[in-house]
Amino acid sequence: MPGIGVIFNPRSGRNLRDPRAAHRLARTLGDRGVIREAGSIDELYRVAEDFRKLDIDVLGISGGDGTNGTTITGFLDVYQGNALPQIAFLRGGTMNTVANAVGVRRGRPEGLLDRLCRAYVARAAQPLANVERHVMCIRGEGARVPARNSSSDDIESAPSSMRRSQPLGTKYGFNFGTGVVCGFLSEYYAYGQPPNPVVAAKTLLRGVGSAAIGGEMIRRMAEPFRGSVELDDGTIWPERDYLSVAGGTVDQIGLNFRPFYRFAERPDTFHLLGIHTSPMGFVSQLPRIWRAEPMKPGHTYEAVTPNAVIRSARSPLRYMIDGDLHECGGPLHVSIGPRVRIVVGT
Repeated sequence: MPGIGVIFNPRSGRNLRDPRAAHRLARTLGDRGVIREAGSIDELYRVAEDFRKLDIDVLGISGGDGTNGTTITGFLDVYQGNALPQIAFLRGGTMNTVANAVGVRRGRPEGLLDRLCRAYVARAAQPLANVERHVMCIRGEGARVPARNSSSDDIESAPSSMRRSQPLGTKYGFNFGTGVVCGFLSEYYAYGQPPNPVVAAKTLLRGVGSAAIGGEMIRRMAEPFRGSVELDDGTIWPERDYLSVAGGTVDQIGLNFRPFYRFAERPDTFHLLGIHTSPMGFVSQLPRIWRAEPMKPGHTYEAVTPNAVIRSARSPLRYMIDGDLHECGGPLHVSIGPRVRIVVGT
């Protein structure tokens, strides 16, 4: 029986602080599948090859948003156009924004895995419930190996001898952003405590307070992204200072804020924003963003598009993918990627 294959990232924030996490998952899984550790890209590709040969039915991922995106990137490369198994996000990381956005139940990884195993056994009578979401393909020209993200959610991203078809700068993910998105994460990771939702909320409140007085923190956090954006239909957002250019194929970006409320408006597209208001102007729109409402006129450009090219007037271009920070020397190409099936309701 193909069963369930679980990827365990020992470097993810929660797993790093819990040395017995892998043991509990293995005990929960029992003979209904197999669990493999992947702390590096090479290890991830080996596991993906093994799971493809085993023809697993469900891919469980124990880690946060960064682990999820890196794992999906590796599996899409190894599966080479074939459909991936259904994916079960088991949380276990610092950030679980995508799991929250698609409706994955909250809980500890072993509890979620136990419910998944029970549902898997009963799947003949009641198939596993899932939702489908696109990932975006995000390719930075002249991409550099990023420094370790302080969240430790991502699998170690050193160059891989096993990477077959995707260049170093190509990753798949559910959201991305430049400018203040990167600035916020830099402040969040530098807070001095293990990253978690409470620290994220405190970082946001400190940023709001700093914006109100024009303080040093907001000047660091909201350093403008100067660049331009070219859309699929030929529309060009002009070169100017942006607070952020950001997009998503899920509505949330963190802390239940939902800027990408139009993500499902048209098939095979993502929701893209070019936020050009001031820091305080953006703060004034946060209640609307939290309610998944459009910002008031004059605060942002927006589009629903299958692809976009983001050009920066400065190098390097810093950007975030699913909570992890990256940089590249040239334009950033963002296009709609394949759909993946995510298990929910177990």
